[in-house]
Amino acid sequence: QVQLVESGGGLVQAGGSLRLSCVASGRTFSSYGMAWFRQAPGKEREFVAAISWSGGNTYYADSVKGRFTISRDNAKSTMYLQMNSLKPEDTAVYYCAADTRYYGFNYREYDYWGQGTQVTVSS
Repeated sequence: QVQLVESGGGLVQAGGSLRLSCVASGRTFSSYGMAWFRQAPGKEREFVAAISWSGGNTYYADSVKGRFTISRDNAKSTMYLQMNSLKPEDTAVYYCAADTRYYGFNYREYDYWGQGTQVTVSS
């Protein structure tokens, strides 16, 4: 089992940047495929980006491709999401997710979730 804690959210103007972190504790971090999802008020949870166990493969939603970068540091048990050129439509609660068998866009496949961190982008 793994516990996930996100941080780094906040209020930023459109065009700005934020870096989210997800720190894991418990089982060996490199055992987990990881992902970021987000959920805006009144909307379904949306896939943002995913990264393989070693970090060698990444996958992005079209809406963030070229602006966001997912990465991980297995030695620090931490996953990151660098968000650049932020837009008001990026406003949401951002969640990190982990699973031992999967990394990808389907939120139903993930067994472990953090509590979320709020990102608000003002226009």
